[in-house]
Amino acid sequence: MITTDLKVIDVTVDKQHIAEMPKVVFPGRIEVVQSEREMLKAIEYLRKQPVVGLDTETRPCFSKDRSHKVSLLQISSDNICFLFRLNLIGLPAELISFLEEDTPIKIGISFHDDVRMLHQRASFEMGKWVELQKMVGLFGIADRSLQKIYANLFHQRISKTQRLSNWEADVLSDGQKQYAAIDAWACIRIYRELMNMRMNHNYVLATETSMLSMIDHVVVDMKTALPKKRRYRRK
Repeated sequence: MITTDLKVIDVTVDKQHIAEMPKVVFPGRIEVVQSEREMLKAIEYLRKQPVVGLDTETRPCFSKDRSHKVSLLQISSDNICFLFRLNLIGLPAELISFLEEDTPIKIGISFHDDVRMLHQRASFEMGKWVELQKMVGLFGIADRSLQKIYANLFHQRISKTQRLSNWEADVLSDGQKQYAAIDAWACIRIYRELMNMRMNHNYVLATETSMLSMIDHVVVDMKTALPKKRRYRRK
């Protein structure tokens, strides 16, 4: 039999399967940033990190005639996620400078959408960043949503119940904070896992394991199907 200790990943993950997985909980500290002083302190910390995860949230609009500017920018390290309340502080020059810098590397998913929303508040040139949607494609993963990619790699479910909540509320709820922090932090986890898989070649697609199993059974069947060699006695 052919056996392997490789990490098995799926080309795609079914939503029903995800619903049965345990829910992800952000394990670090969450800091809400809504003043210039808090912003400067947060950026000072973030500049010391090798990589950060980035995401945005916008207050939902249920009318075609109205729209809202991006409300929240969340930037996370492995241990702390900062929630910049852009609806209160705007997009200040120091925060723009941080986004334009090549270090730390910014990790995100559907990055173009986030940058497009941020550009509604101020123009800037995004620094060095990694688009996870492109990165997972290199591994044969077809899914492009954060929830499905995370479930595929870690077998945990990212809850989306807060996605359409009011991101411009006077005070963000604990549920909103968790949701926002997880979305940014999960980008780092995915990036690191993919880099580990790339460096160590310790993964295989589920379709490939099925093929290996099928080949293995064919080999076994062929052995049993082959006629036994006849032994001829010399006269």
